[in-house]
Amino acid sequence: MPLLQVLRPVLPILIGASVMLTLSMGLRQSLGIFMQPLTRDIGISVSDFTLAVAVQNLAWGFLQPLAGALTVRYGFRTIMVAGSLLYMAGLAFMAGAHGAVAVMIGGGVLIGASLACTATAIGMSVAARSVPEAVRSTVLGIVSAAGSLGALLSAPIGQALSENFGWRAGLTGFVVLALLMLPAAWVAGRVDRIPLPKSAGPEEIGDVTALTAARAAFGNASFVVMSCAFMVCGMQLVFLTTHLPSYLAICGLDPMLSAQTLGMIGGFNVLGSLFFGWAGQRWNKLALLGAIYILRSLTLAWYFSLPATSGSTLLFGAIMGFLWLGVSPLAAGAIAEMFGLRWQAMIQGLSFMVHQLGSFLGAYGGGLLYDALGSYTMAWRIGVALGLTGGIVQVAFALIRPSRPSALRTA
Repeated sequence: MPLLQVLRPVLPILIGASVMLTLSMGLRQSLGIFMQPLTRDIGISVSDFTLAVAVQNLAWGFLQPLAGALTVRYGFRTIMVAGSLLYMAGLAFMAGAHGAVAVMIGGGVLIGASLACTATAIGMSVAARSVPEAVRSTVLGIVSAAGSLGALLSAPIGQALSENFGWRAGLTGFVVLALLMLPAAWVAGRVDRIPLPKSAGPEEIGDVTALTAARAAFGNASFVVMSCAFMVCGMQLVFLTTHLPSYLAICGLDPMLSAQTLGMIGGFNVLGSLFFGWAGQRWNKLALLGAIYILRSLTLAWYFSLPATSGSTLLFGAIMGFLWLGVSPLAAGAIAEMFGLRWQAMIQGLSFMVHQLGSFLGAYGGGLLYDALGSYTMAWRIGVALGLTGGIVQVAFALIRPSRPSALRTA
């Protein structure tokens, strides 16, 4: 059966999830463009700003399993709409900030809580619930690709508003963009009407509690290895989204280049998500994840070891973009295969919680190292070393010990 024919009944759900995801991720990935003007204007340090981003990632990570579990009880629509409202509140709070505390509350706590309700784990779970298993990985790649377009829109808009009217106007523009998340979340919430597969295991009909599902996840060796490698993934990506604009400013390059590079990441993210969604339908998803981490680390080593130019920066953005959110369809698909659909959002949230510990280190650790050493050299070297280690271990484990469905799914 043609893919379009399979998807036609659920297209509104998939489009809603994609729009919500693209705005949620795109706005968050573009916050780094405000770091230099915001810190200068209100008199806080780079590490103060990056601490807020680090808190955002911790709040996102530790609330993600809770948000996933709450979708089982209250439905996806309620959680996604609440998260959209929190996003607007966080951006508005940040736009009116006059000190580090307000940046921490708005950009850290509120946006972090919103991301737990609107970003990758929830968006991918909505998409996975909507379609048959035979096309799931491909569809997850399509939704992830659509969800990658946000940086193409938000980064240039935010940069242009910030340069012409100030950083507060840039963040206010982000509030307006975030308004679009509300109708998208409402439409995507139609997934609550779709019943879980009747042939699924006991977890699909409610015989398993959230605690049992969590124990089954952390008792699965493939899941544990995937989550540990995922931590390095978070460290690398959040280091870039937080510190790349500052790094380019230090190198004396045009401030608009940071927005262009984030946009380049978003554009090539589309191609990477489509490719890895397609590849995950055919090859070992966990081995593909490890390959992404290895290739990212080699790209980081190449870029930061050479003098930065406009050309090399845009090429770097293209390569990293291709390798960026390709992890989303692979991780979501692997978790669905191992544990089923009912608790997917929560279990994916548990893995993402580990990912966000790495994000905390990438954001705040990078800021601390910069404040202490006056450069980002040590930070990127640590990121490369850990990325290569995590990627190699992930590939080796995936090939030596292929993952099998958990008893949670097969019992």
